Amino acid sequence: ACFRLLCSLLIPALFLSGVLCVCLVVLLWGVRLWIQQRKKQLTSAGKDGKQPLLVAFFHPYCNAGGGGERVLWCAIRTLQKKYRNVTCVVYTGDRGATGEEIVEGAFRRFNIKLTHPVKFVFLEKRYLVEASLYPHFTLLGQSLGSVFLGWEALLKCVPDIYIDSMGYAFTLPLFKYLGGCRVGCYVHYPTISTDMLSVVRNQDTRFNNAAFITDSPLFSKFKLAYYYFFAFMYGLVGSCSDVIMVNSSWTLNHILSLWRAGACTSIVYPPCDVQTFLDIPLEEEKSTREYSIVSVSQFRPEKDHPLQIRAFAKLLKEKRLGQQPPLKLILIGGCRNQQDEERVNNLKRLCEELGVSNDVTFRINIPFEELKSHLAEATIGLHTMWNEHFGIGVVECMAAGTVILAHSSGGPKLDIVVPYEGHTTGFLAENEDNYAEMMAYILSLSPEKRLEIKENARRSVHRFSDQHFEETFLLSVEPLFK
Repeated sequence: ACFRLLCSLLIPALFLSGVLCVCLVVLLWGVRLWIQQRKKQLTSAGKDGKQPLLVAFFHPYCNAGGGGERVLWCAIRTLQKKYRNVTCVVYTGDRGATGEEIVEGAFRRFNIKLTHPVKFVFLEKRYLVEASLYPHFTLLGQSLGSVFLGWEALLKCVPDIYIDSMGYAFTLPLFKYLGGCRVGCYVHYPTISTDMLSVVRNQDTRFNNAAFITDSPLFSKFKLAYYYFFAFMYGLVGSCSDVIMVNSSWTLNHILSLWRAGACTSIVYPPCDVQTFLDIPLEEEKSTREYSIVSVSQFRPEKDHPLQIRAFAKLLKEKRLGQQPPLKLILIGGCRNQQDEERVNNLKRLCEELGVSNDVTFRINIPFEELKSHLAEATIGLHTMWNEHFGIGVVECMAAGTVILAHSSGGPKLDIVVPYEGHTTGFLAENEDNYAEMMAYILSLSPEKRLEIKENARRSVHRFSDQHFEETFLLSVEPLFK
């Protein structure tokens, strides 16, 4: 009797599930056809009568001025040089600036001049990917928000080739299956990584793992289950990409383990404007009245500026016993929004608490020439992000002729601050004490020894040049143009 009852319930349930699946497939197919029709209506022929190939980059913060934006503008310039019948489109949420101002900003900050105009599609719903909108379940919230933002982008412009250049992997299936596009992505940083899973598993307190979670085994288990579910979904959406480019060995290892698409995944080191920095003359230091330590990175929590300030304060406290020239810490970076500005104010308060306000200078959203000038005068280049995916700022510091001191993890450890032809190119540290010790050690070296390290570092950074990026980027995206 129970078996008959089960069968009588199961068969209609299976039938209903089948009908719903068929309806869903038909609905999605109908949406895809409607989008294709919309594409024909929106696309106009070029001067030669042929339809231009639309290559769209999804980059909601294209005016932010960070390393990710440098990759975007170099990628666009590379495609414009190689392909004549290509129109580049940028989906952006930067509605406070015009297209001309954004392009001008790219030239002013990065020294990148585009050969052809770019079409900008301004998105109204960028707030959906703001972390502040999701105090809890931030990763999931931002990812679902990116799908809605991607839908807005797709309705406004349907491209032939879609490239996510900012890490919104959940938009990839949307453009591939509903937009009918060939899709690629450039991954700067995996949205979730096996390192993040281990942080939660080991109940470590970090900027993305609050103390109330680490103190509770139950909350930690729940967050771990949520992370595993998210990692599974992230792997699913990422694996539908036709071309996957990653920026470092560290990112490659994580993406291979999560997306399992090794055949179409390759490392494309981000373009660093090394030549501009290599033009700075490298001379042996003369007696100086002041040493400067320079940090170049956006004012975001993961960059860990408080560690820089605390290590610097510790160095000053210990150094004042000796008779050395005075020291200055210069924090250079971009502020994207009010949250970043508030972060800078908190850092200034930390400087006051530690009594180093007069020794620390903040330079925000500065022009490229001023950045170059600060790096030319600096003795040490400082970088403190744990598991930095790559570290364009690290490369720039090395090219400019500073002695780099970076975090012993991620891209700096695996790809950048590595021996070159058996010679030292820089130094690595892990915590406040380490950083203070290493800064003191670098300053204690003779000017001749520091010059030798700088020269080794400069010779090692050619593999991160714009030219090398152009070659590897074109090689990677070639399948999208076939």
